[in-house]
Amino acid sequence: MSTFLLAFAFFLVMVVAMAIGYLLQRKSISGSCGGLGALGIEKACDCPEPCDRKKARMEKAEAREKKLKEWQENQIL
Repeated sequence: MSTFLLAFAFFLVMVVAMAIGYLLQRKSISGSCGGLGALGIEKACDCPEPCDRKKARMEKAEAREKKLKEWQENQIL
């Protein structure tokens, strides 16, 4: 039983250490080969136009920017 607890504690310490390292460095997690960017590929899909989910996200972002711009124009200082 003590071996199990010792192994569990070791793995728990390693996970906490990795989490702290990620929080401090604020780097995105990537593989050692550099991912698609190393191959010169900008995006994962070669679709001529974005999918419906992407279009919805883009419309939502545009609406948010429009509202923010409108709010800044009507802001009382």
